[in-house]
Amino acid sequence: MSAAPGQRAATPAGAPPPPAGPPMRPGGPGGPRGPMAMGMPVQRSLDFRGSLRRLLTVLRPERARLVAVLVLGTLSVAAAVAGPKLLGDATNVLFDGVVSRRLADVVPAGSSQQEAVEALRAGGQDQLADMVAGMDGVVPGAGVDVGRLGGILLVVLAVYLVAFVLGWLQGRLTARAVQRTVLRMRAHVEEKLARLPLAYYDRQPRGELLSRVTNDIDNVAQTMQQTLSQLVTSVLTVVGVLGMMFWLSPLLAVVALVTVPLSVAVAGAIAKRSQPQFVQQWAATGRLNAHIEEMFTGHDLVTVFGRQPEAARTFAERNDELFESSFRAQFISGTIQPALGFLSNLNYLVIAVVGGLRVASGSMTLGEVQAFIQYSRQFTQPLTQIASMANLLQSGVASAERVFELLDADEQTPDPVEPVRLDRPVRGRVEFEHVSFRYEPGTPLIEDLSVVAEPGQTVAIVGPTGAGKTTLVNLVMRFYEVDSGHITLDGVDTRHLTRDELRGQMGMVLQDTWLFGGTIAENIAYGVDGATREQVVEAAVATHVDRFVRTLPDGYDTVLDDEGGSVSAGEKQLLTIARAFLADPVILILDEATSSVDTRTEVLVQQAMGALRTGRTSFVIAHRLSTIRDADVILVMEQGRIVEKGSHDDLLAAGGAYARLYASQFAAATAPVD
Repeated sequence: MSAAPGQRAATPAGAPPPPAGPPMRPGGPGGPRGPMAMGMPVQRSLDFRGSLRRLLTVLRPERARLVAVLVLGTLSVAAAVAGPKLLGDATNVLFDGVVSRRLADVVPAGSSQQEAVEALRAGGQDQLADMVAGMDGVVPGAGVDVGRLGGILLVVLAVYLVAFVLGWLQGRLTARAVQRTVLRMRAHVEEKLARLPLAYYDRQPRGELLSRVTNDIDNVAQTMQQTLSQLVTSVLTVVGVLGMMFWLSPLLAVVALVTVPLSVAVAGAIAKRSQPQFVQQWAATGRLNAHIEEMFTGHDLVTVFGRQPEAARTFAERNDELFESSFRAQFISGTIQPALGFLSNLNYLVIAVVGGLRVASGSMTLGEVQAFIQYSRQFTQPLTQIASMANLLQSGVASAERVFELLDADEQTPDPVEPVRLDRPVRGRVEFEHVSFRYEPGTPLIEDLSVVAEPGQTVAIVGPTGAGKTTLVNLVMRFYEVDSGHITLDGVDTRHLTRDELRGQMGMVLQDTWLFGGTIAENIAYGVDGATREQVVEAAVATHVDRFVRTLPDGYDTVLDDEGGSVSAGEKQLLTIARAFLADPVILILDEATSSVDTRTEVLVQQAMGALRTGRTSFVIAHRLSTIRDADVILVMEQGRIVEKGSHDDLLAAGGAYARLYASQFAAATAPVD
């Protein structure tokens, strides 16, 4: 297994088609500044329906639980819908008792309801007679039937208790279904990150990527959790209540339905205006997170160069941008509920007036009107909930689209279906055969490069910044694919190998060190499964890590944070070298691996690296030429081409590009060096 590389190499990545642009880190202490420095794409409209359909397909594995949620929701709503009708019956029992007692003044106690109606008509009270005629259970002179009333109330209590239990079970199943779905979504994102090419990470601000992986997925989870349960309940409630309303009074049901199309139109118009604002809100969130992450990781540089005011201004700009988009999104979508509340109150007023007239005419009982008013509230309330969920749903779908954009990003080219297996033992002969590569189609970088690294050789690569040194080793690792030509390992084209097998032969130590949260021993053993403490200590002694680890209170059990804050920069680099030493790779890649150590430690590390390189093919990228004097072959690169090749002494004698680089470091030149 290869040694753990630095931050960049540790990211599982592979070779994409030629990327659209050269890798870069937008923004940061030394990068472009201003509101557009993050390199964010131009805002485009959200495909709400398509993203919503795709989000629903993510729930497909939870079909069984969702069916159970639907069944429990149906039973719970049925019980809840029955409640107002039963309470209406209880109201009728009370009202019948009150009216029966007052009828004792009109007819003798024990008279029939019909006799009471005729007596009222004879007395000129036709409207009251119509009302009494429409009532059930009126017995002149009798009071309230307490036994019947108590029985109805007990049934109501039982019905609402059943509705509560079923609703609780429904909520539990919904939460499990949603969290399992989000668990799979996070797993898919993690797997996708492992399949993305290095070019994607080079072009994507880390804060923006982290925002998609954390904030957006959390927002999708919250949206599904709240909308699934409420949506099922609300829709079923609308259907059940509508049926009861038509059963009680078709006329009042039609009156209640008049406001529905108007409510839908109002909600749709508001949602259409708020949706783009939610898209902008989450895009602005990603830009702000990216800026914060960059300013935090580059805090030292920001402070040293006195860029705090500019960083604060950029933060203020992006914070204001997020405030404006969030305010517009929440304010516009927030008007849905009060608008529908107004329509609901208007509907309630009409039903109360018409219902009162129908009670007076005897067409309905008071209990039926009471139940109908409750149903009208139950009918408009879920409609209002559905409309208000548009706020949350739009935000969640906007986040889902950002996650889907990540999941749909171009992946590295797949490994061959029938890969070639390397002969064992692997010798480590690496050959570049007429290799060409460019980040942008119109901008050549490496053209027709041919070079051979024999087994056991140390190949040093030097040259000015931007010459293509790191690109060369990235091609060896297949972080990028060559445009033309071949790179072979022991005569096998690396594209015919799986990336795991290829990289399993390699160890890499970068200038930018990377440590994870864990003990020093765990960090050293990162590249080797099952490494023993003895092996860890042996690697640490060989790379001169042991000397400073012994001075720490907990020794090899000292816990580091993910930034390695408890050790110095040089000590962190020594730890990454020890990690590579323990991995025992066939091919070793060192990219300025000793740049952070002091001169004395550099000598010791060079001795350790000399022992490590014995019998292994090594590629060493170096700016300090003192570290590569003993290299077998030194390649001098300029603008993607090898302009010189040879040993240290031969290149100095030639007096070319290498000699000029050497003189710029070791000669006391008083004139600018070309």
